[in-house]
Amino acid sequence: KPVHIEVKEQNEIDEEEEEEDEEEEEEEESEESEDSEGSEDEDEKTSDERELDSQAIGKQSMEKKPSKEISSDSEYDSDDDRTKEERAYDKAKRRIEKRRAENSKNMNTEKLRAPVICVLGHVDTGKTKILDKLRHTHVQDSEAGGITQQIGATNVPLEAINEQTKMVKNFDRENIKIPGMLIIDTPGHESFSNLRNRGSSLCDIAILVVDIMHGLEPQTIESINLLKSKKCPFIVALNKVRYTDVAVTLKKQKKNTKDEFEERAKAIIVEFAKQGLNAALFYENKDPRTFVSLVPTSAHTGDGMGSLIALLVELTQTMLTKRLAECQELRAQVMEVKALPGMGTTIDVILINGRLREGDTIIVPGVEGPIVTQIRGLLLPPPMKELRVKNQYEKHKEVVAAQGVKILGKDLEKTLAGLPLLVAHKEDEVPVLKDELIHELKQTLNAIKLEEKGVYVQASTLGSLEALLEFLKTSEVPYSGINIGPVHKKDVMKASVMLEHDPQYAVILAFDVRIERDAQEMADSLGVRIFSAEIIYHLFDAFTKYRQDYKKQKQEEFKHIAVFPCKLKILPQFIFNSRDPIVMGVVVEAGQVKQGTPMCVPSKNFVEIGIVTSIEINHKPVDVAKKGQEVCVKIEPIPGESPKMYGRHFEATDILVSKISRQSIDALKDWFRDEMQKSDWQLIVELKKVFEII
Repeated sequence: KPVHIEVKEQNEIDEEEEEEDEEEEEEEESEESEDSEGSEDEDEKTSDERELDSQAIGKQSMEKKPSKEISSDSEYDSDDDRTKEERAYDKAKRRIEKRRAENSKNMNTEKLRAPVICVLGHVDTGKTKILDKLRHTHVQDSEAGGITQQIGATNVPLEAINEQTKMVKNFDRENIKIPGMLIIDTPGHESFSNLRNRGSSLCDIAILVVDIMHGLEPQTIESINLLKSKKCPFIVALNKVRYTDVAVTLKKQKKNTKDEFEERAKAIIVEFAKQGLNAALFYENKDPRTFVSLVPTSAHTGDGMGSLIALLVELTQTMLTKRLAECQELRAQVMEVKALPGMGTTIDVILINGRLREGDTIIVPGVEGPIVTQIRGLLLPPPMKELRVKNQYEKHKEVVAAQGVKILGKDLEKTLAGLPLLVAHKEDEVPVLKDELIHELKQTLNAIKLEEKGVYVQASTLGSLEALLEFLKTSEVPYSGINIGPVHKKDVMKASVMLEHDPQYAVILAFDVRIERDAQEMADSLGVRIFSAEIIYHLFDAFTKYRQDYKKQKQEEFKHIAVFPCKLKILPQFIFNSRDPIVMGVVVEAGQVKQGTPMCVPSKNFVEIGIVTSIEINHKPVDVAKKGQEVCVKIEPIPGESPKMYGRHFEATDILVSKISRQSIDALKDWFRDEMQKSDWQLIVELKKVFEII
């Protein structure tokens, strides 16, 4: 049969696809054969033929074949419309997977792309200074050899690398394989914790800036841990502040500063060791794979910059060839969304692998779901000399990897920063890629653990959201809901749920986002507070203040209900007045006595003897007496009850305890937690048994 041969040839050409197809067709076959059991002609065909037949149909949707199986195809269509769409979806999915696999197979380790380099470190160690030094190499010569300032990233071309390293001894300038570098200057952490592109971090290598005078500061350590967890290689720039008195004769200064430098460098190496890292000065470092290199630099004079760049080049070429191998698979990350006058909303994208062309169909993550749009224009800042010209950006038809690029397109307003950008090669791939992005976003948001009770957090990008949540976590502020983008009515609705549970958390923290008018009006009517700020700390301070005020107000409200636990032992030699009011000396055996605490005697049928109205130590009145103190207490009778008397209702051998109840315990838990010690809670547990409180 002609069909037979046709399929055979096809087989040889497309063996891989065939295999995948076959499995699927067989499944379909089994369903379809049940339906078609009745029809005679189907039955007459041998099962073998039938299988081939169905294969041909599978093929035919790929390449339109004229031929006789079309009639049977229409049969299937009437059967089930859905499988066709599903089949198209699966086909596209398989095509994408196959393309990815092939791309990763065809990586070319001879040709490298520019590495992406992150600069991080503690505030004020001179991160930006170092970058400025790198950038301003030759602004004055106003030639293209300088370094282009790119979107959120600085592109360092090869010429600049050569220029910077010309003073470096034994650096092999001839054999630089990388075409340049892309240095990202971001608020250190955000770019990292967030730009996880399909599980691998954006950076190829990082520069950690350490101030030699201060050693490892908290943020430096945080950065180290980030790098460790991402398994990202890094080198350290020891940024040494200007040397002191130059006037002192050079010899002397050389000796002194040299000693001081060595001493400080040693101290820093020790600090790295504490963090579980081996470190060594780069010119003494024999084994860069296990030892972190320290490069002494001075951002003020520009010393050491050459060595820093030379080292970066060497490391990236030797250790990261696999990572930097040129690969057609697209990897791009949306960095930020900006509105530009005359251009509408643009997105800044860091292109790590592959290429982008004008007219590509791109899929970017959006606040309300993935956005599908065409690239209208790719903008790159021009080389140094034209930066002063008015039209700042140049349009490009295509951009190749490791670049920061601005993308123009329509419908980009609601784009989410901090997630991958995908390109669809064919129409039918759009749904597949959309699902991928939705999955990615879901994963990111689900990874954020929410509390039952807590504030509602809203931020402009995923990065700032994560940064804000991280900050709230360290400051122990629980959050119950999160969202990205402007504050809408639905967000206010969600936050208002807390009014029932815990009104102190009926709050929206809006970081760097706008608040819709109707949302604000609704919040005012419901009683939801919205705090908004451009700076995390301001936002946090406003909320903290609100929380403290709220707590104070609640403590006032509950102070008569809340009873602090205490156990008092009577000192019989200090009974000053035996009834109305009882005034006597006691030792606080456990817990704490406060004014207003109701006292009772468990051993005498829980007889309530009254309320502590004043406490004195050495004739000085105090508000509270803690465990172990000997104090004098005045206990006044409970209003409306007959006064109780020492010697009749209770004796010196009796222990007095504060009368607690379920309500009082709850009030303590809710509002007075920070005034209670662990031992106080233990006493509560003990007293609960005595009072049989459930």
